[in-house]
Amino acid sequence: MDKYEIVIGLEIHAELSTESKLFCNCAYTFGSSANDCTCPICLGLPGTLPVINQRALDYAIRTGLAMNCEITSYSKFDRKNYFYPDLPKNYQISQYDLPLCQNGKVEFELNGETKTVALRRIHLEEDAGKSIHAEVTGDPTRSFMDFNRAGVPLMEIVSEPEIHSPEEAIAYCRAVKEILEYIEVSDCNMEEGSLRCEPNISLRPQGSQELGTRTEIKNKNSFQELIDAMEYEVKRQARILDSGGKVVQETLLFDAETGKTVAMRSKEEADDYRYFPEPDLVHVQIDDEWVKEIQPSLPELPAIRRRRFTEDYNLTSEQVEFLTSTRQIADFFDEGTKLSGNPSICANWIMGDISRLLNNAEIEIQDSKLLPTHLSELIQLIEDNTISGKIAKSVIDEAFQSGKLPKQIVDEEGLSQISDTSELEAIVQKVIEDNPGPAQDVRDGTKKAIGFLVGQVMRATQGKANPQAVNQILSKVLSEE
Repeated sequence: MDKYEIVIGLEIHAELSTESKLFCNCAYTFGSSANDCTCPICLGLPGTLPVINQRALDYAIRTGLAMNCEITSYSKFDRKNYFYPDLPKNYQISQYDLPLCQNGKVEFELNGETKTVALRRIHLEEDAGKSIHAEVTGDPTRSFMDFNRAGVPLMEIVSEPEIHSPEEAIAYCRAVKEILEYIEVSDCNMEEGSLRCEPNISLRPQGSQELGTRTEIKNKNSFQELIDAMEYEVKRQARILDSGGKVVQETLLFDAETGKTVAMRSKEEADDYRYFPEPDLVHVQIDDEWVKEIQPSLPELPAIRRRRFTEDYNLTSEQVEFLTSTRQIADFFDEGTKLSGNPSICANWIMGDISRLLNNAEIEIQDSKLLPTHLSELIQLIEDNTISGKIAKSVIDEAFQSGKLPKQIVDEEGLSQISDTSELEAIVQKVIEDNPGPAQDVRDGTKKAIGFLVGQVMRATQGKANPQAVNQILSKVLSEE
């Protein structure tokens, strides 16, 4: 591989989270019974006419703004003609020469270095249906079609061919996915096919400026399979070139079981699709007012938020990576920090106990009963010595289950920390009497033995004693003796 430079361009397809399809009123729900989410329009029946879903246009513009694109003032839809069983009309309504967004860029981190990949275009098209083959039907001679997905708004994000390793391609894909989730235009659920990646891969001699012959790997909806497929294809092309052969431009499928790519069809060019303007749809004019209306609704994007968390809150790279992994976690942390004034402790609680509770319940933070006010109130109760750290863990568990605020839980269950000196002195004296050995060890200078006695006091008070006060009282009583 030292002889070759890898060149990768990526097409990322994201299903938009609109309530209806791109050209009709059908709602699409993943997992619905076959062909339940269809109507005469998305089934391509004669005499039907499509109508553009404006929300899908809004989402595409929103994505273009988030990815630093030029928003096209005049755009149109085109017919992309090819026969495939999952296309009911035998053509796909897509965009060819006038996409909605052009010339953007996406920044991402890889091994501590900031990289940028340029975008060629972002356009809208309708998704195709789904073929159901022998593994489901049980009959190798028959296939069935589920057209539920046909007509779902699909946004295609096309990069320039300037990615130079499979690892870099994955980092770029993750960055795109993260942006789409932050701006809430797609759920990006790869298991359900909401986000699919298609790498175009070629090799060229080191130092050459001319692109090699490329192959395209279709529809990978798993980052692990995507990197496996790219790594295999790079090696396959290198073997062909090393043997003096020529790489054939074609579309490939990746078989995860064998770990190999297999030919699907020869690669079509634009002429093969016989594009022409879609005659049944009006052209789209996007004026400055439309763009200005969408621009303020964009949230703080993940790369900018990571930079702010690092600079303003002095967090570690590991903390920042975790806290910005989703917009909802980042928002929760941000609000919790503003209320409590303590970013480090907020980060520890979110990454520790709150993350544990969410994982056990198998829910996301936005679906839980916990709010930033719960976290800030819990931190305040600890800081003013109302409760100990140990009690705080049981309080957050209860708050997660019931939604009650920490102070209410502490009051109702009598969990306030015991800081009354006279009450603690009596308990300490009893613990010393019950544990003469460790008490004598402390008197003899074995300081670590005091930890055992503190533990016994905490046990006797069910964790409600103030640990600092217990330490002071034990030290005082034993030293006086």
